[in-house]
Amino acid sequence: MGSIVLFLGILLFSFILTSMAVVPFINLLYQLKFRRAQQETTDAFGKRTPIFDKFHKSKAGVPVGGGLLIVLLVSTLFALMIPLLNYFGIEITSLHQNNQVEINVLFFTFLSFAILGLYDDLKKIFSFENTKFFGLRLRQKLILQVVLALIISFMLYFQLGISILHIPFIGTFELGWVYIPFACFVIVAFTNAVNVTDGLDGLASGLLMVGLFGLWILSSSILDVPLSIFIALWLGSLISLLYFNIFPARLFMGDVGSLAFGATLAVIGLLLGKIFTLLIIGFIFVLEISSSLLQLLSKKYFKRKILPAAPLHLTLQERGWDEPKIVQRAWLIQIMLTLFGLWLAFI
Repeated sequence: MGSIVLFLGILLFSFILTSMAVVPFINLLYQLKFRRAQQETTDAFGKRTPIFDKFHKSKAGVPVGGGLLIVLLVSTLFALMIPLLNYFGIEITSLHQNNQVEINVLFFTFLSFAILGLYDDLKKIFSFENTKFFGLRLRQKLILQVVLALIISFMLYFQLGISILHIPFIGTFELGWVYIPFACFVIVAFTNAVNVTDGLDGLASGLLMVGLFGLWILSSSILDVPLSIFIALWLGSLISLLYFNIFPARLFMGDVGSLAFGATLAVIGLLLGKIFTLLIIGFIFVLEISSSLLQLLSKKYFKRKILPAAPLHLTLQERGWDEPKIVQRAWLIQIMLTLFGLWLAFI
């Protein structure tokens, strides 16, 4: 009971602090002209995306950087929270023997992918595509994601000793060194899945909020204090952001948020040893990235589209669904997926 009170208090503290900072932060973004630009977008092959442009034209001028605020606040609070708990003599228990390595993994994932996402935001907002440094192509950015994911995977395998895969109703499998490329794939996949899903007001942030509550319950049930504190801080900030991110959005997460949040979501699943649960909780993210991937492959090899538009939420918009309708129904589905994932995790 004491742990639950502590974690809830941390969540509320994070929510209040973010709520106090978010409006001045939005004003600062306006002053810095850190806003979504009005420009024609292209797909991975450099071709125009008229359907995307049609539905997102009205979003030009909205500040981008909600993810940056969350990363800065959560990282700062998390860095202060653990020493503070040690000072007051509160025991820091964890699923893993080395608490510090787990903390390092969370910090490295959150911050490194945020920096990569910040690069993307700067490129889009200030049109730096033609400069030497900011001219990285999609393939080069993907390579950077793989490098970061490999570093994290090595830390998980060699420093924390994580190398198993548990599948409900089937059993637990020792992957050995194969765990490293497996974990790398999971991290990169979820990084891009959340990034692709972050296309409608409140969609990705709402799905993350619900999914994180499920993972928070799991981490709290095994008394993994560092992970529970991190998720509590993240949730508090995310709920505050969501108030300004729902339709019509006054603030976007940006790639700094979607890349950092997607990678960290995957790492939390890996730290908990609940990959199958992560796939269930993150099913909508997986569905969104899969629809985009299939669309790209179909256009490249068969010269035709299998969907009117990709990712899936754009197809629903093209068929006449209103943006809030898509988002709200996705949230409802996410609630049931999270409950199902939790049920599988506890059996």
